[in-house]
Amino acid sequence: MPARVSRTEPSAPDRDYLRTFRHAFGETFGWEVHRALELAIFHSFAVPAISGVLDQTGEFTERGQKRYDDTVALLREIGADGPGSPRGRAAIRRMNWIHRPYRISNDALVYVLATFIVIPIRWIERYGWRDLAAGEIGAAVRYYRTVGRLMGIRQLPETYLEFAGYLDAYERDHHSFSDANRRLAVSLIEVIGSSAPRLVRPLARRCVAAVLGAPLRRALGLPEPSGLTRAGVRAALWSRTALIRLIPPLRRAGQGHRRLKSYPHGYVLTEVGPVWAVGRSPG
Repeated sequence: MPARVSRTEPSAPDRDYLRTFRHAFGETFGWEVHRALELAIFHSFAVPAISGVLDQTGEFTERGQKRYDDTVALLREIGADGPGSPRGRAAIRRMNWIHRPYRISNDALVYVLATFIVIPIRWIERYGWRDLAAGEIGAAVRYYRTVGRLMGIRQLPETYLEFAGYLDAYERDHHSFSDANRRLAVSLIEVIGSSAPRLVRPLARRCVAAVLGAPLRRALGLPEPSGLTRAGVRAALWSRTALIRLIPPLRRAGQGHRRLKSYPHGYVLTEVGPVWAVGRSPG
């Protein structure tokens, strides 16, 4: 790969953490973060205690596209004005309401939050067109620690290295195969693959599996892709990185939001009692 491009530190990362977070993880690396957050969901599916709860609801296996789109929509709502804003807090209250009927341990909630921090940063370290600055990494940690506190998650790690260590230790202890893992993974691969043109969807599904890595595939019960497929996916990702470094306009390719299939006319938050729900916009 070409030599990495470094970045200067933000001038006031503590005061401007939300602006820094949006710039780095929304504008500069929007495409990379979207792919990495999909990967983060697969990591959560590899924990039987988590996949068992999700499989029980039937949301991913029976309404995978809508469940995926609702997750994206809620994350967008939190990020629009920041997790501490009225809009962000409303979306977090909705997430808490969704989780309330299920017994989810605090450790599992910390782990899921860690995947949203660590997996995107590791993806950018490998496939990003430049390095993240320490202030940008710190902004991501502060952003998701704020989300975690508003969700009522206790004993949150304080630094990126602590989150990364927590994630790695949790996966060593809790990643193992179950049928629920496989059902959820297959459903999510189908959702991601459906965004490709119809003729290449089978190849797209194999490429998604190739990105996951062998230990994660084993925990999810997915077949091993061919060496050619794995090598091709890596080459495509590194080629994209090299191209973006050479053509500056593509560096902002992550800006903007793609339309969600479940909400072709957009979506709105509608009040349901004391919480908020994602729903279809009128017209």
